[in-house]
Amino acid sequence: MSKLITVFGATGQQGGSVIRTIQQDDTLSQEFKIRGLTRDASKPAAQALVKQGVEVKTANMNSKESLVEALQGSHSVFLVTTPDWGNAGSDAELIHGKNVADAAKEAGVQHLIFSSLLNVTETSGGRLKHVPHFDHKAKVEEYIRSIGVPATFVLPGYFMTNYTVFGMLRKGDDGVYNLAYPVGKDAQFPLIDIASDMGKYVAAALKNRSEVLGLQLLAAADYYSPTRILAEFESVTGKETRYVQVDSDTYKSFIPGPMGQEMLENHLFVENPGYFNGRSLKESHALLEKSGYQVTSWEDFLKQSKDSL
Repeated sequence: MSKLITVFGATGQQGGSVIRTIQQDDTLSQEFKIRGLTRDASKPAAQALVKQGVEVKTANMNSKESLVEALQGSHSVFLVTTPDWGNAGSDAELIHGKNVADAAKEAGVQHLIFSSLLNVTETSGGRLKHVPHFDHKAKVEEYIRSIGVPATFVLPGYFMTNYTVFGMLRKGDDGVYNLAYPVGKDAQFPLIDIASDMGKYVAAALKNRSEVLGLQLLAAADYYSPTRILAEFESVTGKETRYVQVDSDTYKSFIPGPMGQEMLENHLFVENPGYFNGRSLKESHALLEKSGYQVTSWEDFLKQSKDSL
């Protein structure tokens, strides 16, 4: 009899990646039935999942009762929480994560896989205090551990789509593609093709549950400096690039309001003490390879995205 995995954010990048990976895996597709949770089950992306055989339900992240019902019968759960972007001081992401943790415990979930991140305030020794979309996830992880839900934590790296979809690599009037950051050209960015690879780490956790309970898996292809990011971009596309290191005030001016400070400190954290605080990716890669998966490199991603650049 198939076990049930419930996937939050089923129509988003991370939840969608988890569902696709399970569906395409010969072993996991037999082992698990999939329930996808989304805010609006009537939207086309949700209906497309239904046609693929996914049970789609809605859940209210503010209601533990709604969440317990949504998780009923689940052996495993993938949880991704959404930052309350632009709403300074909001604890919504933290509250939602804790509510799901409580519901998972009440529903008897055997494996909660949470998309987590490091606590920037603590890891930076209090130097960087304004990156709530990291800190809240770290606090949710801490809470999950404290209440004893069997769990694994997958920490996604810096999204490759930041450069292609969100325009961090911008074509200037002179035809040169510019990358501007408030950090040096040797800062180390752990890049991940989130839509392709997040699901691989979650699938590896599902295949190796007993080994990974309580562990953090670092989800990234490799550490890339801005220099390497641009060199590989030039190699794949044939387009000229330029790195521009800007001061903090200039960088903040790119993004008005509290988001500017958050993005500034987020990038300062990448440089020092490091996005994953200097930790190696080797163990996570070994688990991935053992499970039959390969990471998508920045070069691979660029080749696949070439037409949209």
